[in-house]
Amino acid sequence: MAPGTRVDRFEIFFDLVFVFSFFIITRATAAQITGSSLLHGMLVLAVLWWTWVVHSVVATRVRLGQGFVPVLMVIGMAALFCFALALPQAFAGHRAGAAGPVVAAVSYVVVRGVHLILYLHVVQDNPNERRQVTRFAPEMAVSTLLLLGAALIPSRINDPGVAGLARDGLWLAVVLLQYSTGLIGGTWGWGVTSAEHWTERYEFILIIALGESVISVGVGSNLLGQPPTWPAVSAAVLGIFFTAALWWAHYDVIGPAARIALHAAEGPPRVAMARDAYAYFYLPMIAGIILFALGAEGIVADIANPSEELAEAAHGPDVPLLFGGVICYLCGNMLFQWRTLGTVSWTRVGTVLLLAVGIPVGAQLPGLAALTLLTAICVGLVAVEVVTMASSRDALHELVFHEKTSHEAHEAAWRARWHEDGTDDTGTST
Repeated sequence: MAPGTRVDRFEIFFDLVFVFSFFIITRATAAQITGSSLLHGMLVLAVLWWTWVVHSVVATRVRLGQGFVPVLMVIGMAALFCFALALPQAFAGHRAGAAGPVVAAVSYVVVRGVHLILYLHVVQDNPNERRQVTRFAPEMAVSTLLLLGAALIPSRINDPGVAGLARDGLWLAVVLLQYSTGLIGGTWGWGVTSAEHWTERYEFILIIALGESVISVGVGSNLLGQPPTWPAVSAAVLGIFFTAALWWAHYDVIGPAARIALHAAEGPPRVAMARDAYAYFYLPMIAGIILFALGAEGIVADIANPSEELAEAAHGPDVPLLFGGVICYLCGNMLFQWRTLGTVSWTRVGTVLLLAVGIPVGAQLPGLAALTLLTAICVGLVAVEVVTMASSRDALHELVFHEKTSHEAHEAAWRARWHEDGTDDTGTST
C-alpha cells in the first residue's frame, strides 16, 4: 500500500454487499417498527459496521484487487451476503430449528476468518507484528463464540421472554467487546499508510448509506403501486432535498477539511484520529441515516396512500424517527468535526435544538407538512452556513483546487515520459 494510494475498483465492487446489507436492515426494521425491532436493527448495524472497520483496516495494508487476494475477498463477499440474507431472522433464536441465527453466526465466522488470513499474510515477514496479532485474536474468537451462543442457546430456553433477553444480551456483549477492544488495543494495527485511501473509503460508504434514504423515499412513494399523485411527488422531492442537504452538511466543508487534517497528522496521532473520527463516529451518522430513512418511508407511504386524508396528522413513530434520525446524524457529524478539526459549529448545535423542538410540533402536523418542516430546517442549515462560512469555504475550496491541479500536473509529467522514448520506467516497450 503506497502513501498516495486511492480506492480501487474491487473495493467499490465489494461495497455492493454492504449496499444490500443496509437495505436489508432497513427493510427488516420497517416491516414492523417497535422498540425491540429498532434495538435489533441497531445491534445488527453495529456488528456489521465493525466488520466494515476490520475490512478497512486490512485494506490499509494490502491491495484487495491484486494477486490471490480477490479470491479470498469473493469468499468473504459471499459470506457477508449470506449474513445479510439471514439478518431478518437473526433474532428468531427462541424458535427451535430457526436457521437464520445460525446462518448469521457462521457467515460472520467466515468473514472474520478471511480478514485474519489476509492480515497474517501481510505480517508474515515481521515477527513482531505476527506476535502482536494475538492481541486481537481473543476479540475475534470471543465475538464468534458469543454470536454462535446467541444462535444456539435461546432455542434451548422454554420461556420466550428469557430466551429473547439472553439472545439480545449476547449480541450486546459482542458489540461492547468489539468497540472496547478497538480502544484498549491502542493505535497498533490501525496503520494508515494512505490518508487519501482511508478518507475516500469511508466517504464512499457514507454515500452508500445516504442512498438508503433515497431508496426508502422511493419505496414509500410506490409502496401501493398506485399512479403518482401530486402529494406523493411533492413528498418524494422533499425527501431528495433534505437528503441532499445532509450530504452537503458533511461533504461541502467538514469532509474535505477533515481529509486535510488527517493528511497533516503523522504517526500515532494520525492513527488515533482515523480510528476515532472515521471508525467510531461514522457509526452514529449511518445509524441516523437508517432511522430517518425509516421515518421518511412511513410518512411518504401515508401521503401516497389514497385512503389516507392529507390533513390527518402523521401517526406512529414516523415523525420521531425522521427528526430523531437527523439529530443522530448531525450529532455524529459534530463529533467527527470535533475530533478532526477541534471545532464545533454553532449552526449545527442550533439545528439539533430546533429539530428536537420540531418533534412534538411535527407530530401534530400532517405528514407532508412535517416533511416540509424538516426539509426547511435542513436546507436552512446549509443556507446559513454558506453565508456565515463564505470566506472559510472559499479558502478551503481554493486549497483543494490547487491540490488537485498540482496532483494532475504531476501525473501529466509522469505520463509524458511514456512518449519520450516509447518505454515506461520498467523498460517495457509501449
